Amino acid sequence: MNALVTPLSFLLIIAAGYLFKRTGRFKERDYRIVQRIVFGITIPCVIINSFVGAEHDTGLLWITLFSFLCSSIPLVIMYAVTWRKPVEERAFEMLNVTGFNTGNFCMPVIQAYYGPAAVITAVMFDIGNSAVISSFMNVFTTGTLHISPDKPLSEQAHPRGATRLPAVRPTTPEARRLARRAQLRRALRSLFSSLPFDIYIVMVALMLAHAQLPDWLGQVTAPGANANSFCSMLMVGMLMELPSDWDEVRSVVRVIGWRFLVEAACAAAAWFLLPFDATTRKIVMMLCLSPCTVFGTLFTDRVLGNARLAGFTLSVTAVISLACTSAVYMLV
Repeated sequence: MNALVTPLSFLLIIAAGYLFKRTGRFKERDYRIVQRIVFGITIPCVIINSFVGAEHDTGLLWITLFSFLCSSIPLVIMYAVTWRKPVEERAFEMLNVTGFNTGNFCMPVIQAYYGPAAVITAVMFDIGNSAVISSFMNVFTTGTLHISPDKPLSEQAHPRGATRLPAVRPTTPEARRLARRAQLRRALRSLFSSLPFDIYIVMVALMLAHAQLPDWLGQVTAPGANANSFCSMLMVGMLMELPSDWDEVRSVVRVIGWRFLVEAACAAAAWFLLPFDATTRKIVMMLCLSPCTVFGTLFTDRVLGNARLAGFTLSVTAVISLACTSAVYMLV
C-alpha cells in the first residue's frame, strides 16, 4: 500500500504548490524562498542526519564515481549531438538533460520507501552528481558555446541560427592566463558556494577518518530532514509553468526523450556493473531515474532568461520520474 500512497501524496503536494501559485496565494518568485529553505536547511539536515550512526563504508565511494560519470558524460554527448542546432536550443538541452535531481526529489522518495538508513546511498550518489550540476555543467556549457556568463544570451549579439557565439579570444599570453584564472575562480566559487556540497566534503572527510557523529546531532537535524520531502515537492509545484507555444513543447519533448535514454542506460549500468547488494543497486537505479535538476532551472534562467520553460520541464520529468521510481520499487 505504501508503494501507491507515497507517490500519490507527493503528486498532491506538487499539485498544491502549482494551484497555490495559479490562484495568487504564492507569487511568481516565491519558489526562491522555498528553494533557499531546501538548499540551506532541509537538504543539509538530511545529509548530516544520514551520517549519524551510519557505518563508514568507504566502498560506497564507487557510487560517487559512478554518479560523476553518469552526470558528466551526457553533457559532452549533448554538446556533440546538438552541434547543428541554434545556440539557444543547444544550451537548453545541455543544461536540462545533464544531471540528476537527487536532493530535492529522489532523497525524499527513497527515504519514504526505504527509511532514513537508505539515504546514505543517495548521499554518496549526490556527491559526484553535485560536482557536475552545481558548477561544471554551467561552466562547460557557457565555455564551449562562447556565452558570456555575465548576462543572458538574449542580450548578447549573435547571428540568427548560430550554433554558438563568436569566440572572443585574448590576444596576449598574459590576457589568456588571466582569463583562465577567472574561469577557474568562477567554477570554484560556483561549486563551493553550494552549502550541500560543502557539507558533503566535510562528511566524506569524517567518513575517511572513521569519525563518528554524536547522536544528539541526529536529533537536532531530524526535524529539518523530515521536512525535506514536503518542501522539495512543494517547490517543484511552484516551479511548474505551461509552455507558451509548440516550439517550447518540442523543446521539452526532446529533453524528455534524451533524458529517458540517458537514465535507462545509467540505470542498467547501475544494476549490472556496481559491486553492491541488490537493494543498494536498486536504490541507485531509482536515483538514475530522477527528474531534471533545480540547478538546470537556475542556470537556464541565467543563460537564457527562461526559467519558466525549465521549470515546466522539471515538473513534467518529476511526474514521469515518480512513476518510474515507483515501478522499480514494486517490480525489480
